[in-house]
Amino acid sequence: MQKNKELSKVKPYKNSDLGKKEQVTQMFDTISSDYDGLNRVISFGIDIKWRKKVVKLVNESNPETILDIATGTGDLAINLAETNAKKIIGLDISSGMLEIGKEKIKNKELDSKIEMILGDSENMPFEDNSFDAITVAFGVRNFETLENGLKEIYRVLKTNGTFVILETSVPTKSPYKQGYHFYTKYILPLIGKAFSKDRSAYKYLSESASIFPYGEALNNILRKIGFINVEDFPQTFGVATIYKSSK
Repeated sequence: MQKNKELSKVKPYKNSDLGKKEQVTQMFDTISSDYDGLNRVISFGIDIKWRKKVVKLVNESNPETILDIATGTGDLAINLAETNAKKIIGLDISSGMLEIGKEKIKNKELDSKIEMILGDSENMPFEDNSFDAITVAFGVRNFETLENGLKEIYRVLKTNGTFVILETSVPTKSPYKQGYHFYTKYILPLIGKAFSKDRSAYKYLSESASIFPYGEALNNILRKIGFINVEDFPQTFGVATIYKSSK
């Protein structure tokens, strides 16, 4: 669990007295207007393909209710509207990100299907066993305490419900491993510095990605929380991984 302890100490603003949760909220509020465009640049647009795979996995269980945690500007929630779900809730701690997401949902006339809610993923305003499926795309490493966030997800997921995570990971094979480290250490912060209002944000995203548990390490944490049928699916040489489990 050493990496989890290290992860909780990685914060966007080194000289701030705020806790990680407050700093992450401030960071995403600041970069919200740049976030979608920068995501496309940083991932070369491949994140769109990854989200489509998440939707396919979720759709296999034909859920009626879906919760998208750390929904941000709503990209995955909007993609999930392609399923037969009657209700999709997007939850995020950043009001700035949610405002952009709400505008996107309105423009796509999905207001009746998708509801965006301001809230803390580690203390959610939902009853036990509320959702058929829960998703998190690039959000679990921003939890202040990983295990607490996963326990909350387990609590509000229905029995036999589906839980899918999409998160960055580190390639294990050469030359992809070396290329990934060079890109995240040198290129990613430069892109953030050039195009974002917050120079610290993309340095934080790079640092948090580098120490986040991935593959079997995250699988084992999920099993420890109580999730079953845990599987992982590395994407694009291992720079991201999709995790699927159930309750």
